[in-house]
Amino acid sequence: MLLTDQLKTANNLTATEERLRDYILKHLDDVPTITIQQLAAASYTSHSAVVRFTKKLGFTGFRDFRNQLSKEAQRQALTVQEVNANFPFTPGDSPLTIAKKMADLTTTAVAHAFAQLNEQELGAAANILTKADRIYLFADGDSQIRARSFQSKLVKVARVAVIAEEYNDGAWNAAAIRPTDCAVFLSYGGNSSKHIQYLQLLHKHQVPTLVITGNAQSAQLAWADASLVASQDENDTAVKVSTFSSQATFEYLLDVLFNIMYARDYQRNLVHLKTNYETVAKINEQG
Repeated sequence: MLLTDQLKTANNLTATEERLRDYILKHLDDVPTITIQQLAAASYTSHSAVVRFTKKLGFTGFRDFRNQLSKEAQRQALTVQEVNANFPFTPGDSPLTIAKKMADLTTTAVAHAFAQLNEQELGAAANILTKADRIYLFADGDSQIRARSFQSKLVKVARVAVIAEEYNDGAWNAAAIRPTDCAVFLSYGGNSSKHIQYLQLLHKHQVPTLVITGNAQSAQLAWADASLVASQDENDTAVKVSTFSSQATFEYLLDVLFNIMYARDYQRNLVHLKTNYETVAKINEQG
């Protein structure tokens, strides 16, 4: 039985011991590092009361009890729990509890995205990116932040990437893209009418396109040459704290695509990266 379960089900406790038990259960994040003096003061008990309580639970003393609680806390930290993607925390959660829930949410989102991938779709998506002279990234809001992160990685291996909708230039960029380039559309809902218009225009001009979305019913998919669909348990239109799951998914998928591109020409990319690091370092020294 877990120590926390033992605490919850313990009976025949005195009023002082119940007060100790209640404090410990409410402050599980703090107890593994707390001293016996601090615990006694915080629970309005005494040093001897803490020792008696831990011995009653079968431990040799407070240190033995605290060590066991620490081990359980470490195991719990590595156990992924289900988290509400729209409201991943509650008002009464401690800072460390919120941190754990966000870690679980991110881990779950990435694992769920991975489970929806297949070799053929990944290869087709990477082919479009690898063959393109320039990569135009169409994305709004939070998704544009993910696109910028992808752009930053690409420039380090001498790939030209453009944030197409920066400064409201989406239409102009869509009109200027050539068949030797490619366009990537990043949208969790995949419902943007302007993106559908861009895709139709690019399809007409035979420009390779890739759509990354969380909506398997997106109308954009019909006009894309390749697509990656990774849905999450996140409402697209309803009220939510933020787009945690969808953005973790986009970050993961773009990182995967970047690494596939890198691996396909590993030695050249590695040499180029090292050379650029040296060049940038010299520029910074002179500046």
